[in-house]
Amino acid sequence: MKDENQSLHSMQEEVDTYIQQFKTGYFSPLSQMARLTEEVGELAREINHYYGEKPKKSDEKPKTVSEELGDVLFVTMIMANSLDIDLTEAFQKNMEKFNQRDKYRFERKDGQTND
Repeated sequence: MKDENQSLHSMQEEVDTYIQQFKTGYFSPLSQMARLTEEVGELAREINHYYGEKPKKSDEKPKTVSEELGDVLFVTMIMANSLDIDLTEAFQKNMEKFNQRDKYRFERKDGQTND
């Protein structure tokens, strides 16, 4: 098991090392998008089983929401690597956007408003 405080950058490097051992390398962005869609669908299915009205069939292999989120993260990192996107940078830009645009979008625990 790796360091639990591993950075996104080091995770992307680890994924790249894994992919580089295969002759096929990275698939095309369209193929990756199809795989990401598949993984998100599997995550949705698990969420539905655990929190929705559709329980698993008795003969279905148990999986966890955590496992499916991990698959989504892995495929996201594959796509980011193949498109030369630094997920740390992308995350930081998104947080700046959310902290500015959505600062007062929801009722805040500290009572601050946009007034």
